[in-house]
Amino acid sequence: MDKLGYRLALPALLVCVALGIGGCRRKPKPKQPPLPPPVGETETGLASWYGDPYHGRRTANGEVYDMNAMTAAHRTMPFNTWVRVLNLENDLYTTVRINDRGPFIEGRIIDLSRAAAKAIGMLGPGTALVRLETVQQPGGEPSSLASYSVQVGAFLVEENARSLQAQLAPRYGNVFIQPHEAPDGLYYRVRVGRKPTLRDALALAQQLRHSPDVTAVFVVRLN
Repeated sequence: MDKLGYRLALPALLVCVALGIGGCRRKPKPKQPPLPPPVGETETGLASWYGDPYHGRRTANGEVYDMNAMTAAHRTMPFNTWVRVLNLENDLYTTVRINDRGPFIEGRIIDLSRAAAKAIGMLGPGTALVRLETVQQPGGEPSSLASYSVQVGAFLVEENARSLQAQLAPRYGNVFIQPHEAPDGLYYRVRVGRKPTLRDALALAQQLRHSPDVTAVFVVRLN
């Protein structure tokens, strides 16, 4: 081979060698995404429970509610968050998964399934003072997808909901109505704003509490 041929062949040979070496390398196994670490955030307040009238109905995340499963409703925690619930009145505790929204009663922070309520000894009393501790967050949910609103009323008569919407819209702009089928009828929930963070929603709720047209204020996660 002359010098010119050698010069032309050498780059091709080097490419083949590089490809050959690369082909012999083992591809690294894809890493499994780690489970979100325990958060440890706590919340103290009154717990209640819900059972028969809702059993078999759809929860807010689309599941069929099973009162015998260890689940619960919370107004703002992401769906599939796992929460340890400690009954401060008897030191019994259990762990539940959030799959619904509620309770929409002033002073209450969580609605437990019947099974969860039984586990911490609050079936008879109906309510109990509890401490919630987040033990695991759901994985893979971008925080940018969070959406919060402030519920200011729930009416069985649609006209009443429309009236409150008309009163609040000039000041707060985005006031919308979401129908909700409950065991005792169709409710029209009046909600204000769509906020990307809980802090923004809490600030809006504080403003709404000073409105003379509003009697109940609840921050609720929309997703």
